[in-house]
Formats: sequence, C-alpha cells, structure tokens
Amino acid sequence: MPAIPATTVANLRDLGTLPLAGGRAVRPGLVFRSGQLDRLEAADGVVSALGIRTVVDFRTDRERADRPDRPLPGSRVVVADVLADHLAASGLPPAARLKQLLGDPALAEQHLGGGRVRRAFEKTYRAFVTTDSARASYRAFLTELADPAAAPLLFHCTAGKDRTGWAAAVLLSLLGADEETVRTEYLSVNPAVRQAFAPLVEGFTAQGGDPELALAIIGVAPEYLAAALDEVAVRHGSMEKYVREGLGVTDEQAERIRGRLIA
Repeated sequence: MPAIPATTVANLRDLGTLPLAGGRAVRPGLVFRSGQLDRLEAADGVVSALGIRTVVDFRTDRERADRPDRPLPGSRVVVADVLADHLAASGLPPAARLKQLLGDPALAEQHLGGGRVRRAFEKTYRAFVTTDSARASYRAFLTELADPAAAPLLFHCTAGKDRTGWAAAVLLSLLGADEETVRTEYLSVNPAVRQAFAPLVEGFTAQGGDPELALAIIGVAPEYLAAALDEVAVRHGSMEKYVREGLGVTDEQAERIRGRLIA
C-alpha cells in the first residue's frame, strides 16, 4: 500500500484496495491512516481532495498539547487517547516520546538498550488490547466507522505506526483480510516513518547512538504486532470475539462497517 504523496502530512495512506477474503477488497477513498496533522496546510491539495469528514486522534493529552493538529476544513475530531491508562501505570512509553529519546542516546540506551526496546514495545502493544483506555479508544474508532456520516475518515497518532497500526490491523481483520495482508500492511509504514525521522536518526548516530536502536524505536517490527495478536488470542480466542466482547462493538455495527468498506 503506497503512501499518498502529501507534502504536509507524513505517512498518509488509503486502506482501499487491500485484498480481502473471497476475492473482494477494501473500498477505496473511505478510510485513511497517517501521522499527526501538526504541519497540515490548507494549500495541500492532496489532503483536501480526500474530503475527510472525521479525524480520530489516538494521541495523549500531552502530545495533542505539544503538537496540536491543524484542522481539516469540514471535518470533526474524535479524541481517543489509547495510552491514558498505560501511561498512568508505567510512565511514558517509547511510542509517545520518540523525539525525546532520539535526542538523547544515553537516555535511549539506559531505557531501551540491550534488547529492552522490543520488550517495551511488546508490552505497549499488549496494553492496546488490555487497558480500559485502549478498549474505549478502539471502540470509538470502530463506532465512527459504523456511522455512514463519518466517512471519509482519517485516523492517526504521532508517527502513524503503533496505535494507528493496531487500529488498521483490527479493522482489516474485521473486514476479512488474512494474516499475511494484515502483517504486510502493518510493516509497509517503515520506509515512510524512517524518511520522516531521518534527521533525528542521523543526529542520534552523530552523537554516538546505536543506529539499530534508533531504527527499532522509530519503526515497527513483526514482534510488536504479534504481541498484540497473542494477547487477543489468549484473552478472547479470536479477533471477532475481541471486537465484540473486548471492545463492545455490536454485531450490527460490525456488519455496517463491512457493508460500507468491502467492495
């Protein structure tokens, strides 16, 4: 799924045309994912042409205050703070402080060196499934998608890779995408994310930081997604039950989402 070449929004993608079961596909032009919209400009015709009606923002209060989204004309914003409970229990996770960590190699090594970066992300991904704030946020996301007046809809976090990546994985699974399609779509953001954070990675390395650690912080890995999927399997048995029982999305809502997004 190639990135949409917007000049002021990083990692912008249409989930449309991704393959689903039975030879069907996701209907294009209805659901998009991206990084934060803090640099959005009204003159960016690529974005304005999408006709976005709803923006679902998965970021924390602090992230939204530090880098407020610029409004998309004609759209409304749904705030869905995925990490609120995880932050309260464990402190600020790497997904929410990329720039701070990449600006301080000693701090990054202290907290995430020696393989701890993968364990930290895996713990965060499991929290996407288990915490009340995450369940409420992903329920809000799917509830919006069940509303015919909400589309076209764009959902995002900071870099558009972790909280946003899990939302895309849940949605695609609900629509009937197979595991390989979900995994491929999830990993497809890596080139765009690495490009967006290239100056930070270069500065991190210039200060003596481990480039592999930097790439593990800014990118996504199969192990991160696998941790969340394992948590779903252990707690709910299937993605369908996770959506219905864990998120509280009704069968009627799920059918409306499928009806609108499957071509």
